[in-house]
Amino acid sequence: MSTDMYGITDQQWLTTQRAVLTDEFAAQTARLTELTADTGDPADVDTHAGLLAVTRANIEQLTGALRRIAEGSYGRCARCDGAIPPERLEILPHARFCVPCQSKHEG
Repeated sequence: MSTDMYGITDQQWLTTQRAVLTDEFAAQTARLTELTADTGDPADVDTHAGLLAVTRANIEQLTGALRRIAEGSYGRCARCDGAIPPERLEILPHARFCVPCQSKHEG
């Protein structure tokens, strides 16, 4: 098991990432609950539908990241199987691709 310059082990880092993802999952699930219960202004139907779609997509991404942690594949690129830098995962914890593969995937 390796440590970084701050003395954090890979397992500690992964535990922290799991906690961040779990907290965000709970927040997004609560938001989805609020949105589905909202009986707001009928004029805001498009905005409401957009918020529902984004929230559901966020939950799907978070679920996938938590699944990859459980499977042991978190932090590995889904395309090239290379390591996704921890800095990228700290910014985008649900990232499935390294930056070069993400560029190819979008392009």
